Amino acid sequence: MNKAKRTAIFERLRAEKPAPTTELRYDTPFELLVAVVLSAQATDVGVNKATAKLYPVANTPEAILALGEEGLRDYIKTIGLYRAKAANIIKLCRMLIEQHDSEVPRSREALEALPGVGRKTANVILNTAFGDPTIAVDTHIFRLANRTGLAPGKNVREVEDRLTRLTPREFLKDAHHWLILHGRYVCKARKPECPGCCIADLCEYRDKTTAA
Repeated sequence: MNKAKRTAIFERLRAEKPAPTTELRYDTPFELLVAVVLSAQATDVGVNKATAKLYPVANTPEAILALGEEGLRDYIKTIGLYRAKAANIIKLCRMLIEQHDSEVPRSREALEALPGVGRKTANVILNTAFGDPTIAVDTHIFRLANRTGLAPGKNVREVEDRLTRLTPREFLKDAHHWLILHGRYVCKARKPECPGCCIADLCEYRDKTTAA
């Protein structure tokens, strides 16, 4: 895929959603961090339901730490892997208090040192909370990048590196959100909705679906 086609793809995605953002609900970088940790192998809808009950009670490292691991579990037990996530979030809160003055750090290295935070989560925080031009490759972006020919890669890191290198700079900050939303609602895993897709004529997927 050439640069002109990539540019046209992002222009159309931008026209459809000029100000894209995460579907996770949050008011502070810390709330976003907790929500992203909870979202691993879970839906944003499920996470939002849990945090809607949790955040009015505890939405700072100190307040969540005061709940304790068992107390936190009661709020997030509807989410997959909630026991492991509760343990990681309690450790994460302690580290933020002890090492970062209760603030979410702005460096990748410091973020990835937090329990339950990997490269993808760090990219989400850097991009969504702090406005850095990072791309967090989840299953939707990995599928879409390979399927469309936008940035094919054998693994998540390869796709991330190619997208970061090949996405025109003017689109880089919002690319992550456009691609996730397009993969989630249009370029679906089992049956992509090609007839209603705004980039269908630019996409290089050979097995495009047709209208029923």
